[in-house]
Amino acid sequence: MNCTFDSNVLVYVIVKLPDHRGERARDLLNRSRSGGGAVLLLQTLGEFAHVAMRKFGIAAEEVRSRVTSWRRLIPVHAAGPEDLDLALRFVSDHRMGFWDAYLCATASRAGLQYLLSEDMQDGRRVGGLRIVNPFRPENAALIDRILPL
Repeated sequence: MNCTFDSNVLVYVIVKLPDHRGERARDLLNRSRSGGGAVLLLQTLGEFAHVAMRKFGIAAEEVRSRVTSWRRLIPVHAAGPEDLDLALRFVSDHRMGFWDAYLCATASRAGLQYLLSEDMQDGRRVGGLRIVNPFRPENAALIDRILPL
């Protein structure tokens, strides 16, 4: 396992967008299922549920169904107590928001190398983790290495 997703990628899977991001997000999740290169973080699933229901009005039952399906196909990793300390260090050292730092801390502790996110700075390194925007065309070759076809 070498990567995880920010909640924006998961939201794009079910929200109809007028551009390529929905199709790209679905492709990334499909690659995760077949290749075994990804882990979902419990925090990300929670953020996805919150945003999908609150911002996009998706019914709780549909969100639950989607989360259940993903959890069957892709391993899920929960935050541990030590992630809080690391997140607070990331907030100070990297001047980032707490929830992003907490996500990075959990991903780092899980031994992941990449966090696929549109919302954080592309190419940024936080601990041993590298942030990659999977929707930028110039990252296509790297994404193919992270999650092979």
